[in-house]
Order: sequence, then structure tokens, then C-alpha cells
Amino acid sequence: MSKKLEMQFINFEGKTSTISIDDPIEPVDPAAVSSAMDTIIAANIFATSGGDLVAKKGARIVERNVTEVELGA
Repeated sequence: MSKKLEMQFINFEGKTSTISIDDPIEPVDPAAVSSAMDTIIAANIFATSGGDLVAKKGARIVERNVTEVELGA
């Protein structure tokens, strides 16, 4: 099972842009995530097709489970 922290931002055009972090430290500290997102917005280092990141939309942990299916011959 893999986990990702997805930080969602609103860009200049009002669309959602997501930055994903693999294998976040758990438990996730909401204050630290919020602070990191503020820093990302203030530093203005990520370019999106819809312009600069201008606001926080949210953050979430996404888990992915993969189960292989055995195919008969």
C-alpha cells in the first residue's frame, strides 16, 4: 500500500493544481502542511498552465492498494 500527501492549490485562473508528496511522515501535522503550503504560495516557484498558485484549497492523504489478478492460461 502506498500513500501520498496531496496539497491542493487554486491557481490564478481559479483551477485546482495539486502537488503530491510520496510516503509522508505520519501522523501528518495539519499545521505543518498548512505552513508548507503558505511557503509554496509565497515563494511562487511552481508554474501551472493556469498561472501562479494563489490560494490553498485543501490537503489529503491518498492510499492506493493494488492486487494482482492471476490470469488462467
